[in-house]
Amino acid sequence: MKRMVSAIVTLSFALAFLVLPAFAQETVKVGIILPVTGEKAKFGEIEKKSFEMALEEINAAGGINGKKLEFLLEDDTGRPDVARSAAEKLITKDKVVMLGGGYGSSETFAIAGVAQQSRIPFLVNTGSDDKITEKKWEYIFRLNPPVSEYPKGLESFLTEVVKPKTAVILYENTNFGSSGSKEFKATCERLGIKVLMMEGYEHGGVDFKPLLIKVKQANPDLVYMISYLMDASLLMRQSLELRVTPKLFVGGAAGFTLPEFQKNAGKASDMVYSATLWYQTLPYPGAKKYFDDFKKKFGVDTEYHGAEAYAAAFVIADALKRTKSMGPEDVRQALAATDMMTVFGPVKFIAYDTMTNQNKLPTYLVQWIDGKLELVWPKDVASKPYVYPIDWEKVWK
Repeated sequence: MKRMVSAIVTLSFALAFLVLPAFAQETVKVGIILPVTGEKAKFGEIEKKSFEMALEEINAAGGINGKKLEFLLEDDTGRPDVARSAAEKLITKDKVVMLGGGYGSSETFAIAGVAQQSRIPFLVNTGSDDKITEKKWEYIFRLNPPVSEYPKGLESFLTEVVKPKTAVILYENTNFGSSGSKEFKATCERLGIKVLMMEGYEHGGVDFKPLLIKVKQANPDLVYMISYLMDASLLMRQSLELRVTPKLFVGGAAGFTLPEFQKNAGKASDMVYSATLWYQTLPYPGAKKYFDDFKKKFGVDTEYHGAEAYAAAFVIADALKRTKSMGPEDVRQALAATDMMTVFGPVKFIAYDTMTNQNKLPTYLVQWIDGKLELVWPKDVASKPYVYPIDWEKVWK
């Protein structure tokens, strides 16, 4: 009998030692939702790679208080219904402690609705429709500026340098495009710029010439476009073909800052301006290193979308290290108390104007010059002087 008891005790200790490593390897699971297939896949790809880069660094530095951080990626394909299902799966089946990601505004809003209803924290890193943080949802936090603030860096350039009298606004018929176009129209009215035409279009078109002929006939000083990658490229190529020549073309970020924009639009991309949220030479600790490491690892440039994702990963890790428990309310409180510096800039979630749990950051102006995206405004942080006025015939010959 003593031998049997001894054997059982020995077996119990052996099993305990076998189980201990399993507990030591327990991971902290976070759901990340991005478009890795579909029309927005280029944006999702750059963000996915940036999340993965950050994850490697976080786990190499000890993870979450000794536990490995794990990102469970779900593809929303650029569709709100798929995004909603992905959020539900991550919360109910995978039992993640919080959600991250969120690229397209429509998809992000769908994810946010599920997260708030389920009372699971969600850190948005790109979806920019103002209403995402206007609902007073206590479980939704946003790292990036709302779309209404994208043109802030452009405003002083218009008033100090260009001084346009007229403008045309073109936008994709999505939450992002509709919200951004209304806000830019209000900006124009405040600056005394007459909006001659404000027109939306369905994304994925192949012939924008009828729309651009109307723009040419209006002959504005400024053409402001809110478009994703393929539409942005095609709008500029067909503007070149039709010789639409305003004083300047300005993109509302999104498709106008990706490296693929220059590849797709070719010489039609040259001298085009765009609002942007980040540039690698800004005086944020680690910004240039992130840019250089990304290029070394993947062989291509990164830009603000990637920086948003990379920074968001570290914000997630910081909150999870500080939380009292992995329960959703404790994680929410830890996120709410965030006050840190990232490669994307400072992150602190506050309430201002109509928004809650919103990070507040400056925005900037970039310009494609000789095939390279340069930070041109404000002057004190510019990587290269802006080019203005522009002789389009000379640029496009």
